[in-house]
Amino acid sequence: MKSHTEYLSINTEERYEIVHLTPRIEEAVRKSGVNEGLCLVNSMHITSSVFINDNEHGLHQDFLAWVEKLAPYGEDKYKHNLTGEDNGDAHLKRTLMGREVVVAITKGRLDLGPWEQIFYGEFDGRRKKRVLIKIIGE
Repeated sequence: MKSHTEYLSINTEERYEIVHLTPRIEEAVRKSGVNEGLCLVNSMHITSSVFINDNEHGLHQDFLAWVEKLAPYGEDKYKHNLTGEDNGDAHLKRTLMGREVVVAITKGRLDLGPWEQIFYGEFDGRRKKRVLIKIIGE
């Protein structure tokens, strides 16, 4: 069995941002040489997310508006913020959007549905964070 590990470095300009990762993950799959297997992609930070959905800008804006409605930013809203942080909302947003995705690799390619793409969701940005890509298979 083969194993391949890569780390993506992401530093968004905005506090909230969605970043398209699929091309970078496809490149990692090519480099891995895995023909049949699995690809795990996960955020290594507790205020960001990795998820699969459509690559449509309006939908991305809807996601950000939805999580903001459910967990609005505000220093006085969260007990976590009493520790000196201001990102209690970002922890909740990450929980809503998810930590990771696992995608099958078939015939050396990500086996995604017709509209599926992989994204990184940032909820406490403007600093360097990492995403793990772990590929295993034959």
